Amino acid sequence: MVQTPHGIKFESNRPVIMGKNGMVCAGQPLAAQAGMAILQKGGNAVDAAIATAAALNVVEPNMSGIGGDGYIMIYNKAENKIDICNATGAAPCATNVAWYRANGIPNKGIMSFSVPGLVDGWMAAQEKYGTLNREELFSAAIDLADNGFPVSHVLSRVIAGDSLLCEFPASKAVFSPSGKPAQPGEILYQKDLAKSFRSIVEGGRDAFYTGDIAKAIVKFSDEQGGLISMKDLADCHSRWEEPISVSYRGHTVYEAPPNSSGHVLLQELNMVEQFDLQAMGCHSAEIIHLMVEAKKLAFIDREAYMADPDHTDVPTLGLISKEYAKERSKLIDPAKASDPTHGDPWVYQAGSGSAGRVTAGSVQEEDTTCFVIVDQWGNAVCQLQSIQSSLGSSIVAEGTGILLNNRMTYWHLDEDHIDCLEPGKRVRHTMNPVMVFEGDGPASEGKPAGGGKLMLVCGTPGADTQVQTNMQVITHLIDFGMTVAEAVEAPRWRNSHSPTESNIPHVCDNLLHMESRFGTDVRQALESRGHQLNMMPDWGAQGSEMMIQVNPETGALQGAADPRRDGYAIGW
Repeated sequence: MVQTPHGIKFESNRPVIMGKNGMVCAGQPLAAQAGMAILQKGGNAVDAAIATAAALNVVEPNMSGIGGDGYIMIYNKAENKIDICNATGAAPCATNVAWYRANGIPNKGIMSFSVPGLVDGWMAAQEKYGTLNREELFSAAIDLADNGFPVSHVLSRVIAGDSLLCEFPASKAVFSPSGKPAQPGEILYQKDLAKSFRSIVEGGRDAFYTGDIAKAIVKFSDEQGGLISMKDLADCHSRWEEPISVSYRGHTVYEAPPNSSGHVLLQELNMVEQFDLQAMGCHSAEIIHLMVEAKKLAFIDREAYMADPDHTDVPTLGLISKEYAKERSKLIDPAKASDPTHGDPWVYQAGSGSAGRVTAGSVQEEDTTCFVIVDQWGNAVCQLQSIQSSLGSSIVAEGTGILLNNRMTYWHLDEDHIDCLEPGKRVRHTMNPVMVFEGDGPASEGKPAGGGKLMLVCGTPGADTQVQTNMQVITHLIDFGMTVAEAVEAPRWRNSHSPTESNIPHVCDNLLHMESRFGTDVRQALESRGHQLNMMPDWGAQGSEMMIQVNPETGALQGAADPRRDGYAIGW
């Protein structure tokens, strides 16, 4: 190992960011600053989250925005409670499944657009936990949209890589106003988006879902041949949900329940807990093989059992039970890569049920953003929000400045698949916010509350990569004692395995994608076990992990943001 400037036990090029009174880690520095300004003004973690989220819509528009969805995980320290706001929308009521079966689900364009749930989530979180008014929370985002901000190198490359932007006048006017993609350092203005934010400040949820913004979105959709109606928007409401959790080596890990894929991470951790990771060695072929095989088992279970719980029974507690994990982990051959089938978690659910048929294209790179916040009172937020693929549908709704999502691309069309497209149904999501407590933390589904202290808030974008990356960084911290900076910067891998990819067409090459920083001996040992490798650049892995660790003795905050994108951590 070559010792890097800030490495303590492992490699780290960036320092661990320290703070005492608050911390924000976000995918873009200007958004992190917006959240920190709210904390320093006396706002709490939820106040700062809304400010950060709105600013990210402006400065990282390719990743998320009010034309999309999200999850907000909130830890209320005074009440020792974790709340999850599920702000995901449904397929439009006018969805004609037969049309999609005949024509396929387009990756871009108006027919890829589903009902956006994010704004309702922001407003619900503010109403329940916020302390500042909307004008204060949206001020930074409005300023950045109205007066512009310098385009980063990452954003410039993304815009240049999307040829569809120039096909839609409203999209071109924002991202390629000169006829060429916005260049690094060019000032990007979003005047219409600033207007939409002002409408939300004035009118709250109703401005977006029943007022002028809703009317503009529906009018634009109708003109483009889309499906969204005023009723779809008016009926879109976020919901408060109880977290799910498992214990992992003396810690409790919390996740969002279905329709989030959070249970997959918990399944993975349950399985790898059966093995001595320290004995295998960090970044060894043995540990990577084990984690990849655990991932495959959890993902094939997701394929069989997980969908919108309003439309199907999901054996969530069975899937995350320790007994089920012990049974599934017996299938992991330490010497050979597998092509597993789903198990039967209903046996461990204290119930009975049946699996949906698993149906079997390239791997798609989906884009989301994640940010984490801890305030001076010890409250925390982990928030993910997304417009699905990079730049979503590539369509800005005329007069609104809002990039519309392309979330319809997550649906299956096989009528026997558990996640089959239906009007009014919410699709299965990959977004999964994470919190970790020392010992027994707050109550979760099926578990009473304990007195354990908050230890970690983390998350990442990256579609199906999310639960894989989160497994890696959590084990880096707990099993190997890495700092948050070391955990975020460590070499990373991702497995793609057919037919478990979330994005259409859901089939892909069975590959283990690895950053080139893994040694030749590790690669050869993995190939000998039957893994087909796809080597990425040294820092080429998907995802942008954000992490805040809380010192249990002093309360000091230690943060890190992923250098693979424009991530930035600010402590106070």
